Amino acid sequence: MLNYAVFLPNFGLYGDARTLAQLARDAEAAGWDGFFIWDHIAAWGNREMVDPWVALAAIALQTERVRLGAMITPLARRRPWKVARETVSVDHLSGGRLTLGVGLGVHAEEFEYLGEETKPKARGAMLDEALEVLQKLWTGETITHEGQYYPIKEARFLPRPIQSPRIPVWVGGVWPNKAPLRRAARWDGMFTLFNEEGDAEIESIKQAVAYVQGHRQNDQPFDVVYAGRPTPGDDPAQATEIVSLYAEAGITWWLENITPFSFGQTMEEAWPLEAMHQRILQGPPTI
Repeated sequence: MLNYAVFLPNFGLYGDARTLAQLARDAEAAGWDGFFIWDHIAAWGNREMVDPWVALAAIALQTERVRLGAMITPLARRRPWKVARETVSVDHLSGGRLTLGVGLGVHAEEFEYLGEETKPKARGAMLDEALEVLQKLWTGETITHEGQYYPIKEARFLPRPIQSPRIPVWVGGVWPNKAPLRRAARWDGMFTLFNEEGDAEIESIKQAVAYVQGHRQNDQPFDVVYAGRPTPGDDPAQATEIVSLYAEAGITWWLENITPFSFGQTMEEAWPLEAMHQRILQGPPTI
C-alpha cells in the first residue's frame, strides 16, 4: 500500500505554526495520509522560521487522522531527553500519530556556527546513542545509561507514548552512503535522498531497498520514504504514472516535496502559499 503526504519546510512562507496547522487540516480533508515538516533552526538565508515541535503540536490539534512528524531531526544537536519529552507530548496530542525522523543533519549555520559537533562520524555515534536513550526513556521505566555522550542516572519519564511498542523511527541518509541504511535497517523505515533523476533514480531506490532488506533482523513492517517533486494535481493520470514507477521500486510513502530548489527557482517563486494550498486541496495521487 502506498501512502501520500505533504512535505513542507518550516521557514519562509511556511515559517508559522498557524499556517502549517491550517494547511495540515486541509490536507487531511483532501485525503492525504500524512503531513510532515522539516526540522531546521538557523539555516536557509535567515528566513522567518518556526520551531518544528511547536508547529507539530499545532498540527496535531488541527487534525485527527494524518500521520505527522519532522523530517529529519538531527539528534546530534538536540538533547535526547528533551526530544523524549517532545515526542511523547506530540504523540499524546495527536492520539498516537507521530513518526520520528532522524539523521545526521547538514548546514554550517546549525552546527559549526552554533558550537555543535561538526565531524560526521561523531554525529553518527551521537545519533545511535541518542536513539538508544530515547528508546529507554519511552519505556516509562527507571533507567540508568552509561554512554559516551549521554550519561543518565535513575531517570524515569512518564507518560509512555501511546504507540506500542514505541514511536516509529525513520532514518534519513543520502544514497549510496551505506552506513545510514544499515542504521535504518535497525528501526522502522528509511528516508533516503537520491542524487539522480528518472530511470537512474528508480534503479537506485531498488538498490537501496534491497540493501536495507538484506540487513533487517526481523520481518516487522518497514517503510521506504521518498520525497519527490510535486505531482500535477490537475492531471491525475500523469500523477498516477509518476508515482507508480516509484511504488514498483519499493517505496511505501510518497511525499510531495516542496523545496527551495523546486524547478530551479526559489521556494517563493516556485510554490507561493496560494499555489501550495491549491495543490493540497486537489488531493494526493492514486494508484
